[in-house]
Amino acid sequence: MDHDEALTLGKALSGLTAQAKGVRLGIYEPTPETVSDQRKALQHGEEIHIDLMGRAIPAVHTKDGLRAVRQGKPITPASVERYLVSKFGADLEEVRQAMTGLVHSLPAAELARQAFRPEVKAGTAGWSAEGELDLGKLASAALP
Repeated sequence: MDHDEALTLGKALSGLTAQAKGVRLGIYEPTPETVSDQRKALQHGEEIHIDLMGRAIPAVHTKDGLRAVRQGKPITPASVERYLVSKFGADLEEVRQAMTGLVHSLPAAELARQAFRPEVKAGTAGWSAEGELDLGKLASAALP
């Protein structure tokens, strides 16, 4: 998988995970329109679903390669890069290296089990709260 594909799939996974948490907390309710839109997209045969950390990520082949889909449109790698820069700033390269080291050191099932999410308050108190990503925790979790 190339870098741009990974960016868009990661963004889609993040959005689906946030949506699922919102539904679980009662902040969002699944809508019939969303289900209908997904069904229509599948009927055209243009989308595929990629299993990533226990979630089926909708994706489409574009002229630039595989891209995750959000609201019926391919996610652009540039938009994900802008988002990451806005969240991590000057620390982005250090975060990227820590995550890459972790990915190369653990089997996929172990990565999915541990999830390595930033710490935030449980329930609605933690909804949309910024968390603290502990790079030391990532480094110590990576196998030598």
